[in-house]
Amino acid sequence: MSSSASGHDCCGGLANIDFRKVARWEQKTRKLSRAFGSPYLACYSLGSSILLLNVLRSHCFTQAMMSQPKMEGLDNHATYFLGLALLGGGIVFVLSSFFALGFTGTFLGDYFGILKEARVTTFPFNVLDNPMYWGSTANYLGWALKHASPTGLLLTVLVALVYVVALLYEEPFTAEIYRQKATKLHKRS
Repeated sequence: MSSSASGHDCCGGLANIDFRKVARWEQKTRKLSRAFGSPYLACYSLGSSILLLNVLRSHCFTQAMMSQPKMEGLDNHATYFLGLALLGGGIVFVLSSFFALGFTGTFLGDYFGILKEARVTTFPFNVLDNPMYWGSTANYLGWALKHASPTGLLLTVLVALVYVVALLYEEPFTAEIYRQKATKLHKRS
């Protein structure tokens, strides 16, 4: 289960891979924290950039969908309501993840040395690993189905692939930093 989840999808998701590189550089050097005068300020700045790119990404996703024809087989009430249900579920997972992690937990705070006392294991993390990523994917899938968009479906697959690649890097990192924290706490006691 990831305690850090940042950004999503095609342009934003690919840009977030670069943000992870920036965050790993920060973890090794602490240069952003020094430049901003605080790891919190540096994390908030990086997180704000990620948020802005996410807005742009969602706009691009919607524009790409709306500029392409609908798929006749998806243009029906059942698919529309399935899309709404996926959007509802996705929103629950994304928002509850954000509330459980907080801003710094959501936006790469662990790379800035800002850790929770322990990995988050409460809802929604006790229901689904990486609920922010999969909730976001559900949002894009729901949006694509609601609009009967084959382009949206294809972009949703790209979103999911970007998340899978991101998790290949993020999961081991998150596990390791919380293992190190537990080891340090154990040695102190």
